[in-house]
Amino acid sequence: MNITEITTRAGAHRRSKRVGRGESSGHGKTAGRGHKGAGARSGHRRTVLAEGGMFPLFRRLPKYGFNNANFRTSYQIVNVADLEKRFEPGGHVTPATLEGVGLIRDGKALVKVLGNGELVKQLTVEAHRFSASAAAKIEGVGGEAKWLMPKPKKRFVKRPPTQDKAQAKDATKSGKKQQKPKTQQKPQKKKENDSKKPE
Repeated sequence: MNITEITTRAGAHRRSKRVGRGESSGHGKTAGRGHKGAGARSGHRRTVLAEGGMFPLFRRLPKYGFNNANFRTSYQIVNVADLEKRFEPGGHVTPATLEGVGLIRDGKALVKVLGNGELVKQLTVEAHRFSASAAAKIEGVGGEAKWLMPKPKKRFVKRPPTQDKAQAKDATKSGKKQQKPKTQQKPQKKKENDSKKPE
């Protein structure tokens, strides 16, 4: 056995394809490049969006609407069950400790704790977001859920109906519609010219 035969990983060093070494190999003469054209020349690089003179796909597709993919906020997800397995009772959980344990990849990125699983140990957890069930489970055992960023405000809060609207709604339901009071018509005054008859 030689040292050259020992490799750290099988297939780490593949033999290069030998081209232009005779027709019997199947890669001779044109060396797999075909006859003439830009592909047969050196330095040719085919672009992904090129379609050979055909109207490109990215120009055929309509561009309209809004896509939130570029503006969304992505979080690294950690469940309560993972905290139960990896940390000791009374431990202090931070994004840095989560990265050290291997539950997240980046300790500087945003972290959100979800309430999947059961939690028995008392922990102090620091994260950027908590689901309602996760916060309830952490605090229910005597732990503490510390927010590293301000809590999100509720959007589209439904306001309670005013008293007048509620009364009108009840009246329409019971079949009693509020009738507007009729305005009294003033008697019309007779004109003086009409009262005087011609002699």
